[in-house]
Amino acid sequence: MFDPQNKASLSIEDSVKSKAINSIMSLDAFPKYDLFLSQVIEFIEDLMNDNTYTINIIQNYIKSEVIAKPYQGKKKGYTKLHLIQLVFVSYMRPVLSTDEIKKVFRLAFNDINNREDDIISWETAYELFYEIINDQANNPNTMIMDEERLRNIVAKLHIRDEDKERIFVFISVLALVAQASFIKNTAKRLLD
Repeated sequence: MFDPQNKASLSIEDSVKSKAINSIMSLDAFPKYDLFLSQVIEFIEDLMNDNTYTINIIQNYIKSEVIAKPYQGKKKGYTKLHLIQLVFVSYMRPVLSTDEIKKVFRLAFNDINNREDDIISWETAYELFYEIINDQANNPNTMIMDEERLRNIVAKLHIRDEDKERIFVFISVLALVAQASFIKNTAKRLLD
């Protein structure tokens, strides 16, 4: 509970920053090997502190083409790509419907099961999101989406001019999702 006399309660900003930074890991820290579905669930639960994922939920995301099918249908065919997709889904699902998440993914990746038609790679998208999350955590007073900054990010990507607006919308949604997550976590922290 908030106590104005208690100095520890005044560090809400610091604890929210810490939570934001700790809830997303650098791409280099992802497992280097393929995983079984149970290992994927464990990874997401540990990373996101979210125990709502089940085998059925993930299989439904695959069937409805929110996330990609496992590599060649193998039991141990879940790769870093799947983990990235599920981290995005974890951040987006409190804010967006499943159909909206699919629409966001289609902006940058077209067909979820075809890597060749991606405008940017999932790894690039994740690195941008990682940067946005860390930026948000380190600069909580700049909550307003900075269009110029986002357009500069897009300009630095090596993509065709006709794809730049789609990727700008994609990155804008990621920035808004990051802000929504930050706001939600801050509100939860205030209530604790």
